[in-house]
Amino acid sequence: MAQLSYSAITSLDGYVVDAAGSFDWAAPDEQVHAFVNDLVRPIGTHLFGRRMYEVMRYWEHAADETNQGDTGQSPVILDFAQIWRGADKIVYSSTLDGVTTARTRLERAFDPDAVRQLKSAAVRDLGIGGPTLAGAAIRAGLVDELVQFVNPVVVGGGTGWLPGDVRLDLDLVDTRRFDSGVVFLRYRVLTPAAR
Repeated sequence: MAQLSYSAITSLDGYVVDAAGSFDWAAPDEQVHAFVNDLVRPIGTHLFGRRMYEVMRYWEHAADETNQGDTGQSPVILDFAQIWRGADKIVYSSTLDGVTTARTRLERAFDPDAVRQLKSAAVRDLGIGGPTLAGAAIRAGLVDELVQFVNPVVVGGGTGWLPGDVRLDLDLVDTRRFDSGVVFLRYRVLTPAAR
């Protein structure tokens, strides 16, 4: 069975966007971005809520100019664009008219049973992005792993990366500190039988 991983870049106080809706403080440097690329490279399908999809669809055409000459983009950025285009995407939204990226399908509602079936049938792992959708998946017991990139900034409010109404027991399986002060944390979600 494939694993479902929820990954987020957060502030030290646990927000993915600040109270003004900005996340410019979360832009990864080259070292962190290269690590992220390797982390998401094995993912076969990404699950996104509407807002996260609207942010991420930038990558669909981020490197288009490479066919016509130098884009000025770093190899790390170009690599991520290629990884993005190579994966399947499912977007959960009741308000989007349609999707504008390849290998993407639109689902009007999040169905935990359908995601369980997807995990069971998938040959590659899955990733989930966006705190609202991830919160629903966490509540449904679908998330196997939490991955957090903690930035050395406190923003004081905004959108939290985790739902406030669940308890999870976790096992820390990996950490790394980057030169920029960003800290990578990877936790395995413990099942009731593993506690």
